[in-house]
Amino acid sequence: MTRVVVLQGGRSSEHEVSLASAESVVAGLRERGHEVTTVELARGEVWLPDEPTAAAIRAAEVVFPVLHGPFGEDGSVQGLLELAGTAYVGAGVTASALCMDKDLFKCVLRDHDIPVTQNITLRRGAAAENPFGYPVFVKPARLGSSVGISKAHDETELGEAVELAFAHDEKILVEEFVSGVEVEVGVLGNHEPTVSLPGQIVVTRNEWYDYTAKYDEGEMDLVVPPKITPAQIARVRELALRSFVAAECEGMARADMFVREDGEVLVNELNTIPGFTSTSVYAKLFEASGVPYGELLDRLIVLALERHERRRSLQY
Repeated sequence: MTRVVVLQGGRSSEHEVSLASAESVVAGLRERGHEVTTVELARGEVWLPDEPTAAAIRAAEVVFPVLHGPFGEDGSVQGLLELAGTAYVGAGVTASALCMDKDLFKCVLRDHDIPVTQNITLRRGAAAENPFGYPVFVKPARLGSSVGISKAHDETELGEAVELAFAHDEKILVEEFVSGVEVEVGVLGNHEPTVSLPGQIVVTRNEWYDYTAKYDEGEMDLVVPPKITPAQIARVRELALRSFVAAECEGMARADMFVREDGEVLVNELNTIPGFTSTSVYAKLFEASGVPYGELLDRLIVLALERHERRRSLQY
């Protein structure tokens, strides 16, 4: 039995998604015999821990941040927990911040010769540009759950998409449309991470894998294993692992990737705190790989404690 504090909610637009994930995490941890306390961070407000909350975090053996998007998945909460000297689940400060920033993440992967989807980066005040032809995706650089993302089919839609993305971030990406199979794969571990079977994302109604397709019942099917060749499956798993290591991730991450029609595999992004209900993609991928939900939670707790003990031996 481990004393766990689950952080849920958060300031970002992914607040409700976080609450849904946290509900499943709390239930799963309690079923495994852990002592669980929850702390909810308010939506859209500056958060400072009150004394009872601070006391709960200090008393915890492990903090489990189930916070999606800015002010939770981007290294900010991880930095707070580092200062508090508390063990926590998931990636550290650097990896969290890096993977949240899709622009910088791709720069690191390119430096490691890992193929990524092509994009250009625009900063506030820049005119809309698109060197890729249409359709094209426009997205905030540092947000998740497809919030603020648009698929533009012409110049008019591009301008509208750029305006929407800039409402969410001061840096945005204009990203090529990749024709092929969209796949996702889970990674779990610290120094010796393991990779799940990949799954194919099949959107049942919408044109692309947007917020509705991700979170509304019946809008997406996950096909495990994906309808690609064994060699492509092996390549997907290889690149997911290499990306996890290159970004210096620990604990967990979900890699979102494409297999193009010509067979080339491209990495699109890593999510260091993926959706975490028992029916979310990350959990379903490991379930299909022989790691049920409760065991997955247990492993994450163990990984958090292992890293904490390892880092305590460092001299600063």
